[in-house]
Amino acid sequence: MGPLYLDTASSAPVRREALEAAWPYLSGAFGNPSSHHEFGRASAEALEDARARVARVLGMRSTDIVFTGGGTEAANLAVTGMALGGLPDATASARTDPGRRHLVTSPLEHEAVLASADFLARRHGFDVAYVEVDPDGTITPEALRAVLREDTAVVSLGYANNEIGTVADIAALSEVVHAAGAHVHTDAVQAAGWLPLAGLSVDAITLAGHKVGAPKGIGVAAIRARIPLEPIIHGGGQESGRRSGTENVALAVAFATALELAESERAEAAARVAGIRDDFIAEVLRSVDGALLTGSAESRTPNHASFCFSRTSGEAVLLELERLGVTASSGSACAVGSDGPSHVLLALGIDAEVAKTSVRFTFPSAITAEQGSAAAAAVVEAANRLSLAYS
Repeated sequence: MGPLYLDTASSAPVRREALEAAWPYLSGAFGNPSSHHEFGRASAEALEDARARVARVLGMRSTDIVFTGGGTEAANLAVTGMALGGLPDATASARTDPGRRHLVTSPLEHEAVLASADFLARRHGFDVAYVEVDPDGTITPEALRAVLREDTAVVSLGYANNEIGTVADIAALSEVVHAAGAHVHTDAVQAAGWLPLAGLSVDAITLAGHKVGAPKGIGVAAIRARIPLEPIIHGGGQESGRRSGTENVALAVAFATALELAESERAEAAARVAGIRDDFIAEVLRSVDGALLTGSAESRTPNHASFCFSRTSGEAVLLELERLGVTASSGSACAVGSDGPSHVLLALGIDAEVAKTSVRFTFPSAITAEQGSAAAAAVVEAANRLSLAYS
């Protein structure tokens, strides 16, 4: 079997269509979109067209779309920007009216969200609450309602978890948040291309281009324009004053192209790949003694399968799989330099030593049933061989 890439949650292959759409704005149409001449106007028109295209996929308005340098910046802007944007100005009255300084998230979130919450607590006096999660990563409306307060400003909950694949009922959770008078953000980086992005009733949704086939270095923070937002990058006031810095027109166009293509293919790809994934999971659980499926068995992204192989080492399994022609990962690629157990798995109540054996498989949309079967056979061979070595 030739090399099979099963790590699209880290980064998906770049779509040729996205590169071709971007090329004119890396060559002849190079103008600064803020410049008031022919070259600038051409770039500005392309940027606004890309903004409108992204907005259509999300079911939002063009004025809601902010292009960023990636998913991390987008999440930072949504969480920190909305939280600080709702505070009173630093005047004498602000000392008597501190504003809403309560933020709610979950212990399963991406580091971009958790670090933003920590920043707000350390530097701006926010009280951060973490909603209780079920052992499969599910968050119930009742659990969310239990941690909300009158002064809750922002709730940030992921749509699809990057490590365990569990999908949240964001529409239902948003109803609970709005009933409490707070704003809700969802990190939809892992959902794009696999789950519906419109109709979630959120105030902010964030995406990363390299998960849907655009180059790395472009993201979107879609935040309702009516919501006060404190910028986290200051300068010339681009992006309607929400994110300063000369916009990367080429990557914005690439992002819009890739997102549209992913959305147009979503229904067919999700149904087909989910069947391959289910067969893959069933074969691994049937044939590897001690294999533990992490995340929800019923509600997970169509392309996601993740396990702990308690009688092995996760890193050893990955090395053996690569030798067998399968590339996977141990979880999030964003926790640089971390060799400890995943905070997500620990939050699910999984033992720290077992959590260190985790392996994640995230399938590309073009995977075939034959490739899925071959990958499952490779996982079974690698895990069983190493289980003997570690016994």
